[in-house]
Amino acid sequence: MAARKVTARTPKPKPCRVCKGTGEVAISVRVGRKRRVVGQQNGYCLNCFGTGDAPTS
Repeated sequence: MAARKVTARTPKPKPCRVCKGTGEVAISVRVGRKRRVVGQQNGYCLNCFGTGDAPTS
């Protein structure tokens, strides 16, 4: 009987600290000359570029 081949498991990537693994963050929407905040919208997380995984470097 042949010996079993053991493959190395790849560890799960850690979730991003900024977006907590979702890939999206809330961005304030500003309007007018005084740049008043009127609401929020979703945008890509610039830390992980929307993947939700922690950056490797």
